[in-house]
This record gives sequence, C-alpha cells and structure tokens, in this order.
Amino acid sequence: MRLLQTEEELKSLIAADDWMMNVLATVEVLQLPDWWVCAGFIRSKVWDYIYEKEDRTPIADIDVIYFDQCNVTEEVEKHYEQELGKVSGNEPWSVKNQARMHVINGSEPYQSSLDGIFHFPEIPTAIGIKLTNGQLELAAPYGIWQLGAGIVEPTPFFLENKERYTVYHQRINHKQWHLIWPKLEIHLP
Repeated sequence: MRLLQTEEELKSLIAADDWMMNVLATVEVLQLPDWWVCAGFIRSKVWDYIYEKEDRTPIADIDVIYFDQCNVTEEVEKHYEQELGKVSGNEPWSVKNQARMHVINGSEPYQSSLDGIFHFPEIPTAIGIKLTNGQLELAAPYGIWQLGAGIVEPTPFFLENKERYTVYHQRINHKQWHLIWPKLEIHLP
C-alpha cells in the first residue's frame, strides 16, 4: 500500500489524470458560484492509487456542488446537469446547491460550499477540488491524511448525533467499499 500524504501529492495525482482534468475543465466552463467537484470523484482516485489498482474504479456519479442562496430549486440543479451533459454526455453528473442541502442533514443553513463539504458523512469523502484559470484548488476541511491512508471515519457532525451516525453506518453498509478496496480501515465507533 502506498500513502498519499500531502495536498500537493493529491493535486499532482489529479493533474496527471486527463479524464479528471477534463471533468474539472468542463465544470469550470459553467462558472457556478463557489463550485467544487467532490466526494467519490476524488476518494476513488486516491484509493485506487494507494491500493495500486491498475484500472479506474467506476463511480456512481460525479458530485458537483455550488452555493447560491438566490435560487435553491432542484430544477436549477437539473438544468446544470443537462448543461454538463451537453458538453460531456457520457458522464453521470450530480449537481447540488449547498444552500439547500442543510435540510437533508438536519442542520443550520450552510454558509458556503466548504461548509457543505464540512457536513459530508465521511472524512475521506469530505473533500473537493476545482480548476480556476488552470490551477487546481483543494477544499479539505479535515485534511487528507485519512483519505490518503485508506481510513474511513465519520465526520464529527455525523458522529455527534445518533440519527446522523445511523446514516453514516447505513452508507458504509450500502457502499460496500471494503469489497473494492479490501484493505480499507473502516471505523464504526
């Protein structure tokens, strides 16, 4: 098992992946406010790397988040998914406005996309990346240590509440990550 220890190593890993860079460039064209590509898009790449998988693990969707308090309808999110599909039709786009996602998590309204990422269920999923004028930017409110070491734990937000912790536990059971990456260290506190 390899380790991925620094944000610069992570950016270099992504920069060397043409598919990932094309996805980021596609999303950048939309110029969404406070946008990031998150979660499995990054997590799966890192876990494939640290466990030395030759082929890319397919992901269910490409999670694109943004923050716009002026229009919080799902219809706008679907519109953005269609716009992305016009440019790159074969990708499984999932676009979510973090200005409305607090309702799903049962929390106070988020103040930004980074605040939304902070409230994701698992620490190695709570990460985002974007491309700005050719430069990669990373949002990792919990750092990348656990992601780069193959350790899965709930974020403090999901650990502090029994109902949210149950959601974390259900996600772990549903995702079955241990079948794809058998050496993951999955914590179920």
